[in-house]
Amino acid sequence: MFEDLSRKLEGVFKRLRGEGKISEANVGETLREIRRILLDADVNYKVAKQFVDDVKERAVGEHVLQSITPGQLIVKIIYDELVSLLGTSNVEITISPSPPTIVMVAGLQGSGKTTFCAKLASHLKSQGRHPLLAAADMHRPAAIEQLVALGEQLDVPVYWESDASAVAVAEQSIVHAKKNARDVVIVDTAGRLHVDEDMMKEVEAIKSSITPHEILFVVDAMTGQDAVNSAKAFHERLNFDGVVLTKLDGDARGGAAISLRASVGKPIKFIGVGEKLDALEKFHPERLASRILGKGDIVTLVEKAQERFDEEKAITLQAKIRKAQFTLEDFLQQLQEVKRMGPLSQVLGMLPGMSRLPQEATIDDNALVEIEAIIQSMTKEERQNARVINGSRRKRIAVGSGTTVQGVNRLLKQFDQMQKMMKTLRKGRKKDMLMGGLQMR
Repeated sequence: MFEDLSRKLEGVFKRLRGEGKISEANVGETLREIRRILLDADVNYKVAKQFVDDVKERAVGEHVLQSITPGQLIVKIIYDELVSLLGTSNVEITISPSPPTIVMVAGLQGSGKTTFCAKLASHLKSQGRHPLLAAADMHRPAAIEQLVALGEQLDVPVYWESDASAVAVAEQSIVHAKKNARDVVIVDTAGRLHVDEDMMKEVEAIKSSITPHEILFVVDAMTGQDAVNSAKAFHERLNFDGVVLTKLDGDARGGAAISLRASVGKPIKFIGVGEKLDALEKFHPERLASRILGKGDIVTLVEKAQERFDEEKAITLQAKIRKAQFTLEDFLQQLQEVKRMGPLSQVLGMLPGMSRLPQEATIDDNALVEIEAIIQSMTKEERQNARVINGSRRKRIAVGSGTTVQGVNRLLKQFDQMQKMMKTLRKGRKKDMLMGGLQMR
């Protein structure tokens, strides 16, 4: 997400840093270019104008024009203002001191609302809570079946009734939660158009009947500027507590994420970054601002790694690397751990400087699938000792993995280079230890 926006902003900052002296004239020119970039990213016009005005007010001060590194300081000012625009800090959902906490989820048709309900249940379950999903979408065909199927995947119960009204289902789900010790009820309402008066009245009726502790509005980031208009219309009727942005892993230009907080005055609480049920992130304005400016998001990357990597396995692997005993079996295991963190393009997008890659450079997740297939087509002996893989074995592995001998050769060559690098690092570490010991004497 935001690749195009990040790339364009990086180009502007590069030109600014190349200036020998920063003046009001070139600051003004830079900010005009930034405003054009924001508008092209589908940021609301009023939001883009206010943002540029706020940056300019700080950027033309004496402390910037006389700074030793004015270009870098202006980038810092833009980062600060972007964080402020996005909401300053993460805002948690409200948890009632008297369970169950009632979370009502509303949104447009096709926004990914039902899937988000399941993702939220998964997120809360990982925090030790016991959620219940309530299927109160009585309009969309197969909506109940979809939520039940998602609940089964997560081992989270779903309350539903085929012939009841949406209001009745919402009310009875709370009764059911109290009887069965479920401490959070997530009510999935019908997706609607904000111009559909009858359906808007239904969601208002649900709100009145269950008095939710939290109302979340789900919006598709791909809809751009229309997301802001929809959010405003829903907010007038529901006065929701927070926004959820879905499909930020797609070709979203970023306009909705940047505009929503300023347009409706409500925080973004979650972002959906993939189709899997664990592809949900709490929204952190400072991290998103860092991604937009091409600085990466190391904190989220580390958090993802901590969640998905087995600490005991990591310690064992570290010992193997130190002893130069790293095998293809270990490599396969690490590959599968990385895949659990999400698409490779998404993971690498959290690293600083990725926006500087050429636009035509693509990160192919299929390459990982091919590597995995090749290693899985090897025998246990071959995975433990790659040196035994001769010509005939390479042909057998290629056929078994549906790849080519050239592909097998390429993987084995890369693995051999990796092992040599590990040995070099190990020798270097031993030398450092020896030199350290000599210096101590």
